Amino acid sequence: MAKMFEELQIWQKARELVKTIYKLTLSAPFKKDYSLSDQIRRSSVSVMSNIAEGFERGSNTEFIQFLYIAKGSAGEVRTQLYIAYDLGYIDEHDFEAASGMSIELSKGIGRFINYLKKSKIAGEKYKP
Repeated sequence: MAKMFEELQIWQKARELVKTIYKLTLSAPFKKDYSLSDQIRRSSVSVMSNIAEGFERGSNTEFIQFLYIAKGSAGEVRTQLYIAYDLGYIDEHDFEAASGMSIELSKGIGRFINYLKKSKIAGEKYKP
């Protein structure tokens, strides 16, 4: 198990997603839609933040709860990418790339949740 959340592959992928989303929302048509731009940014940051916060709780049970929230936020990002694509804020290539990142991240979070559910490790909080 990782000693710091920065070592987690899912956190690293979430960081890449945040960078991608911020880059996309800086484009001329997207940045003018303040509401959608802000929402998709907050959703992507939520994925990364919930992975970190859950890890730092020191309990696998709590970590799993935060991972589910992160997974939900990844779905929210994907939905907002559809909106941005449908409104012409991003092209098909950018949509496919960012959506693919979100899907892979969501799958990775799901696999990690399953791993933690099967693990006998309760978490740092419960070590003597």
